[in-house]
Amino acid sequence: MSQLKLFVRKALIGGVLVLLPIVVIGFVFRWAFFLVTDLIQPLTDYTTQHYGLPELLADSLVIALILATCFVIGTLVSTGIGKWLHNHFDKYLVKLAPGYRIVKEIITQIFGNSEDSPFAKGEVVRVKLFGENCPTTVTALVTSKHNDGTVTIFMPTGPNPTSGNIYHIPEKLVEYFPEASVEKMMKSIIACGAGSDVLFQKKDLA
Repeated sequence: MSQLKLFVRKALIGGVLVLLPIVVIGFVFRWAFFLVTDLIQPLTDYTTQHYGLPELLADSLVIALILATCFVIGTLVSTGIGKWLHNHFDKYLVKLAPGYRIVKEIITQIFGNSEDSPFAKGEVVRVKLFGENCPTTVTALVTSKHNDGTVTIFMPTGPNPTSGNIYHIPEKLVEYFPEASVEKMMKSIIACGAGSDVLFQKKDLA
């Protein structure tokens, strides 16, 4: 009887582990879809009223137009004239909306290219945060190096790697792992440390 209960329990837990992530992802996509469609609803209403398109097709068309607009603007700001216009636009927008700069910097740090985002160009390290004689180490990202021999690190908190703490410490407390990618490090943080054995496994250079 106990074996039957154990079998049923394992089967139920196994089913939950398979189905629950799919259900959660489904809810996330559903939430994102309705969030986007609510934001573009005025444009969707205009499209359905003037062109007689079904609402789903109108939503898809509006989203495609928004993506195309983003592409055109991104192409424009990569030119000299576009950069000049963008810089002047930023100056006026900062004066009109004081919180604009903070929001822009946060988005740039997360989604920016390798020149802007420490999440893309940072170096994965293990840090003796509590001193050279303490064996405890933390997973971190070197975001800046200084002339006085210190480095700035960002220590993410699990399971949300976009939040954490910033420390300025002597570089001698830092052990670099050039083989480890930032992407794998973030996956380890999200998994609350699972996979750290592979992340910090140094390759044999001999």
